[in-house]
Amino acid sequence: MLTSRQERILCKVVDDYLRTAQPVASRSIAADPELDCGPSTVRNELALLEEQGLLAHPHVSAGRVPTDAGQRYVVDRMLSSRHLLPAPPQPLELSLIRRELDEAMRATSETLSQMTNLLAVVSAPSINTATVRHIEVLALQPQLVLVVIITSTGSVSKMLATFERAVDPGLVSWAGEYLNERLVGLDLGARMLQQRLVDPSLSAPELRFLARFAPAFGDLSSEGEDALYVEGTARLFEAGRFAETTEVNELIDLLERRVALLRVLRAALGEPGVYVRIGRENELPAMHSLALVATGYGMARRKLGTVSLIGPVRMDYAGAIATVREAAHQLSRFVEDTYAEN
Repeated sequence: MLTSRQERILCKVVDDYLRTAQPVASRSIAADPELDCGPSTVRNELALLEEQGLLAHPHVSAGRVPTDAGQRYVVDRMLSSRHLLPAPPQPLELSLIRRELDEAMRATSETLSQMTNLLAVVSAPSINTATVRHIEVLALQPQLVLVVIITSTGSVSKMLATFERAVDPGLVSWAGEYLNERLVGLDLGARMLQQRLVDPSLSAPELRFLARFAPAFGDLSSEGEDALYVEGTARLFEAGRFAETTEVNELIDLLERRVALLRVLRAALGEPGVYVRIGRENELPAMHSLALVATGYGMARRKLGTVSLIGPVRMDYAGAIATVREAAHQLSRFVEDTYAEN
């Protein structure tokens, strides 16, 4: 536990280092009017913070820089005290977007990147969380039948099948009722879903008809890998946010390995609040010089995906946390409103 003075000094070092990217000298800290102590006391407190691993002293004559642990202490303090977090610098206009879910997520990532100059990543709802929501079976022509599958996450799959002979309208009507009665609510990857398409209690014509559309369910499952909407890569590089070439290379490596990045983001779904990993707190080696701020979005009792910001360890954590919270809130409202309208 730190004293209030030590917390103030640590936050001052983090803020100044964030702003200047330079080690922070004790004299600039002592000039803070909110500190009721002299330079010698500040130097002593800095030494104690360094002993605790919260600050580092890169050169004998230089000031201090925050370590990953120091950044973590300040971030944890922000997360436990919401009043320390600023409001997003400008309102997010996501509530005005009344388009498909993928367009809303793309707009979210673009907006976040523009506001923060960081890499914004929004993950689409995982297929592992999706269930069958509704199925339509429509006879477009006597020999042409369309099946449309809508999932709980808003994804849509459709399949057209052409038959050699005119299809019995009664069979089309039965198929719609059967599929909705037997498949709605099942996970897309569930074995039970496929079993109900080949139920031995069905007649031969019914089985043959359903067999024509079985690939539609398989296609939805295989194509439904988590999608990532990434914006701001060029903006992050142009802003000069990285001090070393290795950091740039690690970010590029991370973006090329999307499966690994998805694994990282899925971990955020298990967090009740904002998920923050700083430097070597990240399990993925490619992220050891990066920081991640993420939180989940979705329905009231079910998270569907994540909103995240990735950038250098020298990041404005207060702004990043406030921004992803607001974006996740707005995206959740969009998702709930969209599903309520369907």
